[in-house]
Amino acid sequence: MIPLPLSTIAEITEGTVHGGPPDAVVRGPVIVDSRAAEPGALFAALPGERADGHDFAPAALAAGAAGVLALRPVDGPAVLGRGVREALGRLARGVLERLPDTTVAAVTGSAGKTSTKDLIAQVLGRAGPTVFPPGSFNNEIGLPLTVLRADAGTRHLVLEMGARGVGHIAYLTGIARPDVGVVLNVGTAHVGEFGGREMIAKAKGEMVEALAPGGTAVLNADDPLVGAMASRTAATVVTFGRSPDATVRAADETLDERGRARFTLVTPEGSAPVVLRLHGSHAVPNALAAAAVARAAGLDPAGVAAALSEAEPASRWRMEVTETGGGVTVVNDAYNANPDSTRAAIDVLVHMARGRRAWAVLGEMAELGDSSAEEHAKIGEHVARSGVAGLIVVGANAAAMAEGAARAASWTGECVQVDDVGAAVAALSERLEPRDVVLVKGSRVAGMERVAEGVLAAGRGTGRTAAATGAPGDAEAAR
Repeated sequence: MIPLPLSTIAEITEGTVHGGPPDAVVRGPVIVDSRAAEPGALFAALPGERADGHDFAPAALAAGAAGVLALRPVDGPAVLGRGVREALGRLARGVLERLPDTTVAAVTGSAGKTSTKDLIAQVLGRAGPTVFPPGSFNNEIGLPLTVLRADAGTRHLVLEMGARGVGHIAYLTGIARPDVGVVLNVGTAHVGEFGGREMIAKAKGEMVEALAPGGTAVLNADDPLVGAMASRTAATVVTFGRSPDATVRAADETLDERGRARFTLVTPEGSAPVVLRLHGSHAVPNALAAAAVARAAGLDPAGVAAALSEAEPASRWRMEVTETGGGVTVVNDAYNANPDSTRAAIDVLVHMARGRRAWAVLGEMAELGDSSAEEHAKIGEHVARSGVAGLIVVGANAAAMAEGAARAASWTGECVQVDDVGAAVAALSERLEPRDVVLVKGSRVAGMERVAEGVLAAGRGTGRTAAATGAPGDAEAAR
């Protein structure tokens, strides 16, 4: 973060300095985990469900933190206000206002946000210092923490914005108004919380409504609900997708034997070949969105294509492909799941397993509301029609997948229902043979990454072919 005295932080956050000198300077980082404290840090004492961040303020100060954002006095310098979370947002907005040379690119959508954010950051990183969040720091805590990592040398700030209801993205864009705003798609993720795809579109469109007339709205030409958002913005509209009418599009698209896409990037300024290191055809629209953002930043097609071809997965449990010592290929896509992303992952599994046996180990897709049972059944039917060797359904909330699989009368594969991830590992281990390919996927609440870890531990994985690094989701508010 840019250096700021506590008195200025108090002014920005509408708080007051208590328990220490107002001229004490915070030089960063801003943290919500007391264990990450270091000299000059600012600790945000967020109240949590299981503990109160104020209880950890002494530890943060003892480790050298210059101050604390707090609701009540702590034993040391603090900026006190009406709400720590709100103060975090105000501070992020105030810091960004002091960085006029930093361009903000933000991405939202029902699926693919994190992967696209990672691609955008890696492409823009070729043009100058770029700050972006680890994992999925995309809410009212994670986004301000990302903004507060920027300083005077930051040329690009890449942000991910999530929503679980109307107004959430509007709140986030109020903290960090994008110069370039990307809407990837309107799917069925969180449809139970939103109440329908139209409401999801209303919420996602808050991204482009926040853009200034001099900004750029990057919209998916292949999604009609996203395309319709062009009427909701005063910014310049740039489209991406497979549509021949898209401003930035893909031509001559193919997949190699590992499910990695090759295509020609086509833009008004020229074309260039791209060879992605990411798995699945669903990575292509994400790459095109990143290319459209890079184009808005002034990068040439050849440079963008080269950067996309060099980009690696940067967030965990998203199409991580690992070979075990026993010759089994494990595709760990367990970070999250919705009907659209699950179908895409199954299609990648089938492509990768040509001539080999394929297994889908699937947990529940959360937050689907009244449509949950039917959406799970449709996934089971899709698995069966894909011709995989077997489906292992994990947990009672995903049980309808087995019913869906039974609809495909011609399917000769095996369907097994188990209660938990431990049983899934056991069931799979009994059935796996060398050269099999396994997909593991489910929503975060299902903890499906433990299935992949169990299989790899049993097979002594030899290393990822698409390794990913980075922090997991937002730190717990209490630490």
